[in-house]
Amino acid sequence: MKVLVRKRTVRDVGPRVNQWKGARADQISDQRQQERREKLVSRGWRALRVGKWIVGLAVLAWGLTIVTREMGPVLQGWLEIREVEIEGIHHVTKPEVLERLVLKPGMGLHQVSTAFLAERVQTHAWVKMATVERRPPHLLHVTILERTPAAIIRTGADHWLSDESGYLLAQLGRQDDQMLPLLIGLDTQSLQHGEAGARNAVQSGIVLAKLIANTFDGRVEVDLTKFSNVVASANGVRFQFGGDSLVDQWERFRKVNPSFRVAPLDDRKRTVSEIDLRYDNRVIVREKA
Repeated sequence: MKVLVRKRTVRDVGPRVNQWKGARADQISDQRQQERREKLVSRGWRALRVGKWIVGLAVLAWGLTIVTREMGPVLQGWLEIREVEIEGIHHVTKPEVLERLVLKPGMGLHQVSTAFLAERVQTHAWVKMATVERRPPHLLHVTILERTPAAIIRTGADHWLSDESGYLLAQLGRQDDQMLPLLIGLDTQSLQHGEAGARNAVQSGIVLAKLIANTFDGRVEVDLTKFSNVVASANGVRFQFGGDSLVDQWERFRKVNPSFRVAPLDDRKRTVSEIDLRYDNRVIVREKA
């Protein structure tokens, strides 16, 4: 005899859902609807405020455009550049500065970029630094700091005027200036192109010339053909320098020969023809026969 056992269906186990019935269920439903309505109202007010700002800004921009269009000619007349004042020029001329400013007739102070104009003025070889200022209602003020001549660079028969940074200021041709140290052995094309090596050589030569001039009278001449063997001369005395620091080599000479700082032109020193500083810890003095 078979006994049939009926299997009981087992429900899937899942999260329990609380379902409220009656008045409490209606209350919860009303609360949720109320929250939805409040969110919608809040979003609406927010969108309205943003819209007001957008409309306000648009109206303001439109108003400024109208005012600018109407007041443009008046503002142009109020701020028109009628005078250019230039301060600090000695070698540079006012027409040369005006040529670089390129100011159009009727241009206003509010229409120019002072930084751009200053950069244009600084393209002049003699101008080291320039500043441009607006001084309403009609004045444009330019202040210039010029470069200072520091040496003469000779290439062949031509002479060039240079400042202490190695910038070529002017070509003098056969004209010379005995008051400035003379540098030879340099390539002027490299200097014109602004090559760092050539300008560094000029700077070193000028520093060395100043050191020698503090001890010896007369014009200093520096040969920079080979930077590993710089040759300088002053008052009939020839100096040879090696590839190390020129300042350090000169200080070595000064320590070994302190008397040169006091009386470089006495009878005993006149016999010195060459001082060789190319060797470490040595100062070789050669005298005339």
